[in-house]
Order: sequence, then structure tokens, then C-alpha cells
Amino acid sequence: MKKMLALTLGLAMGLTSGAAIAADKLVLQLKWVTQAQFAGYYVAKDKGFYDAVDLDVEIKPGGPDIAPAQVIAGGGADVVIDWMPSALASREKGVPLVNIAQPFKRSGMMLTCLKESGIKSPEDFRGRTLGVWFFGNEYPFLSWMSQLGIPTDGSDNGVTVLKQGFNVDPLLQKQADCISTMTYNEYWQVIDAGIAADDLITFQYEDQGVATLEDGLYVMEADLDDPKKVDMFQRFVKASMQGWKYAEEHPDEAAEIVLENDATGAQTEKHQKRMMGEINKLTAGSDGSLDVADYDRTVKSLLSGGSDPVISKEPQGAHTDKITKGM
Repeated sequence: MKKMLALTLGLAMGLTSGAAIAADKLVLQLKWVTQAQFAGYYVAKDKGFYDAVDLDVEIKPGGPDIAPAQVIAGGGADVVIDWMPSALASREKGVPLVNIAQPFKRSGMMLTCLKESGIKSPEDFRGRTLGVWFFGNEYPFLSWMSQLGIPTDGSDNGVTVLKQGFNVDPLLQKQADCISTMTYNEYWQVIDAGIAADDLITFQYEDQGVATLEDGLYVMEADLDDPKKVDMFQRFVKASMQGWKYAEEHPDEAAEIVLENDATGAQTEKHQKRMMGEINKLTAGSDGSLDVADYDRTVKSLLSGGSDPVISKEPQGAHTDKITKGM
């Protein structure tokens, strides 16, 4: 009887101990499919950086029909990766997203055009067809056109906006004079399709002074009132930035880790390693903190949309440093 009692007590203590050290579950929703754009998070998971801070992180890939703001609003994620224009627009529309960290310091967005189109400057966009991504990715473009005074209504003095799929077909098939590309992804798809770099002209949003912040980490505002969730977010951001630092120092290994996590098998080693090199240029020097000057520039750009601004008023409470300062 005493042995049975001791065994029962031992099992109970073991279960209690196991429950006490159980890792906190956190769901991260990516903005796009599994690729080196998100290497820091996959590396942090693979290298045990999340385990080391008692986190059980599930990374959910995105896709063309997945809007991170909608996912987190519906309770499908604890943290989402989104571009700030989309996040601030969502906030104004009633989804109270708050930026808790900003691993990407620079923008990789640009328009890539065929030189044979005769386009040499943004003023030459008038009368042309431009491929633009939607699902929240159109906001930086619309803000840029508004600042240039170029209508997006298809008029002779404006541009015709082609709702671009997440591929480069419109440029290859000459359905558009320019298409949206990222420095780390679609631009290289154009190159790999056989168009030489000398036959292209690119306009980087960063160079045009209209760059807005990309790939920030966002949570729901109410979660920041919960001390346990704040602690969890601090551990998550700290471990994620460890992942990004490791990816910067070991780019080829990081790309391989991404490939191991690509359930679709669609990614190639060549493309992911090249992408990793370009991504590291965008995260270089970041400790995860949001630069308020970059935030202010983004807000100013989004507010300067003429009669159709991305956001109609200065956001309040849209970012916090309590997570990065408390890491």
C-alpha cells in the first residue's frame, strides 16, 4: 500500500513538474510562403533559440489569399508579420494592430520595367500599365502615385493599374510596362526567365523617398495589457532576433533550414541562397527596435495621398517599445 501511495505521489509530482515547465505556445503568421524572407524565425526554431526561452512556436506560412490582419483578428495567430502600410490601414479600419518589433530596417520593394518601354523616370509612368500587388501591398504604390500627382484611373495622364498576381508573368508577356518586384525575390525571377539586367530599369521605393516599413511584428493591442503575454512576446522577439543574427552570419545554412521547412517543395537552393543574401541587406544592423524616424516617414508617406490617402489621420498607439526594451 505504501509503495502504491509513493508511486502515485511520484507520478503526480512528475505531472505537476512537467506542467510547470511546459513551453508557452505561440503562433506566428507569415506574410507570405516559406522562403528566406522569414529565415530568422525558421532558424530560431531549428537552432533551439525558442526552446531556450520556453516557447513552442508554430510558424504558419502565408499565401496570396491570406491577410495577416484577418488571421490575427480571427484568433488564428498571436503574432503576425505585415508591412506597416497594411497594418496601419487595418488599424484604422478597426483591427487594433500594434507594432512590437521591426526586424527589417530597409524596404526591398521596387518597380521593375523593360527598358524597351522607354521609361526612364517616374514621370514616364503616365499612360503606362503598371503591375501592382494588392491584399494590402498596394498602399505604398498608391501613396507614391499620389505624391507624384499621377492618377491611377487609367486616364491618358495617369496609369492603368494591373492587379498583379504574385508572379512576374505580366512583364514576361508584356501585359505591363512595369511590375512590382522585391529586391530579394521577383526581380531575380525576371532575370532567371532570361531577361538580362541591362534590359531592365528599376525604381526602388527606398531611392524614391517613398519607402515604407516592411515585415514588422504585430500583435493585438489588448494582448499588451496581459503581463504574461508581454513576457511571452519579449522572449519571442529576443529569440527571433538571435535567429536573424545567426542567418546573417551563416546565410547558406539559413537558406538550407528554410528549404527543409518548405512543405511545398517549390523553392530552389539557388534562389533561396540568393534571397538570403538580399534579405540580410534589409535586416543588417537591426536589433528589433522600431526607429521612430522610420515610422514617422512611413506615416507621412501614407497620409500624403491627396484625395485618397492610405490612412486619414495620424495613428495613435500603433507601436510600442515595451517589448524590445524589456527583452
